[in-house]
Amino acid sequence: MNATRQHIYEVVSDLAGSGRWSPECRGGKWISGTPGTVGAVFRGDNVRSDDVVPWAPVVRGEWQTSAEVVRAEPGRVFAWAMRNSAGERQESVWSYEIDAAPGGSLLIHRFRMGAATEGIRGITADLDAEATERFFTQWTEKLRGDIGLTLARLKTYLEQPSGGR
Repeated sequence: MNATRQHIYEVVSDLAGSGRWSPECRGGKWISGTPGTVGAVFRGDNVRSDDVVPWAPVVRGEWQTSAEVVRAEPGRVFAWAMRNSAGERQESVWSYEIDAAPGGSLLIHRFRMGAATEGIRGITADLDAEATERFFTQWTEKLRGDIGLTLARLKTYLEQPSGGR
């Protein structure tokens, strides 16, 4: 991207503004801690259409999530972990990593899930092994598409004449 690492970091660490580029998150607000710092908690306002893995019992329409910042290294890495309904951090981590690149910066957007989250356990609880595998295949495709769309929208946003400012 034709933007500095610091500017990219300022934009991607503004979770409240993520509705400008995220396919699902419409923004939200910081609910505790210093915004954008490790330990700060963010409430995300989300929306999902009916055509996302339409046969599976995923949340559709509007819903909220809670996430905790787990890494905040200005100009380098910003990461947050999803929390469960009890407010406990889960092994579901989203991140942006920023590296120098010729003519600007390289932005990498990642998602990693270790143990299944509370939501995933709920979705797959009544599915047999075949349906569970089918769900994870389609869900992975959906996440890859969302990540690609997010990066494309961020690139457009960051490279507009105002530089996303």
